[in-house]
Amino acid sequence: MKPIEQAPFLTEMRLSAANMYRLGWDERNGGNISLLIDREQAAEYLDLNQSLRTIPLGFYAPELAGKIFLVTGTGKYFKNVADDPETNLGVIRVAPNGRDAELLWGYRDGGRFTSELPAHFMSHRARLAVDAGNRVIMHCHPTHTLAMNYVHPLEDKAFTHTLWKMCTECIVVFPDGVGVLPWMLCGTNEIGEATAKKMADYRLVVWGMHGIYGAGKTMDETFGLIETVEKAAQIYMLTAHLPRVNTITDPQLRELAEFFGVNYRKDFLDE
Repeated sequence: MKPIEQAPFLTEMRLSAANMYRLGWDERNGGNISLLIDREQAAEYLDLNQSLRTIPLGFYAPELAGKIFLVTGTGKYFKNVADDPETNLGVIRVAPNGRDAELLWGYRDGGRFTSELPAHFMSHRARLAVDAGNRVIMHCHPTHTLAMNYVHPLEDKAFTHTLWKMCTECIVVFPDGVGVLPWMLCGTNEIGEATAKKMADYRLVVWGMHGIYGAGKTMDETFGLIETVEKAAQIYMLTAHLPRVNTITDPQLRELAEFFGVNYRKDFLDE
């Protein structure tokens, strides 16, 4: 069995967490990541025939029974993930009953997975139903995206349309748009259900006055989705109070999307 420190899934989690903290997206213990790991890959680094302990999930996820995830820990600081992954991360397998998690590695100090796990798992279920290749759910608090929540209508079309107009690349990177939720109490099944409903149509979901959820096939793809939204939101916040002299028009957005062959939300354009 190979040392888990050499596992690609652990490396990409460590690097992503470090980058997210460096960019100011995950202050203190804000934010969380979950990564679906292939059973065959997990077996190269972990003994799948035994678990360290069982942790109640707090909700019912029979569709995910047997699936293995690498998940950030509750109360853990992203700045510490790279240097001490075994304390700040855990590899869990959803038990056959769909109600418990079997800890295979990590949470060395007796900790447990993020309190947002219900939202993560509900989003995993939603995205896997759309695309079986989706294996990452990433939540963070990007500064400018969060600031934009306070000065812009929190509605899917309006929010997406504004972001698309901020950078030429936006409609190409997230042609499916951005789903937006009003403020809701975090850490509950209710916000998880609302997020999962949006995830059926979007890979990006903004939590009003809180942060953003992203989904993707790889850490890089998911990070890049959020990174692009954050750049667009930053440009918006830098220019929203100034006279608009130039802009990307809707016909130009359409031309971009069609040139790059992306399946964009045509109903999100006004012209």
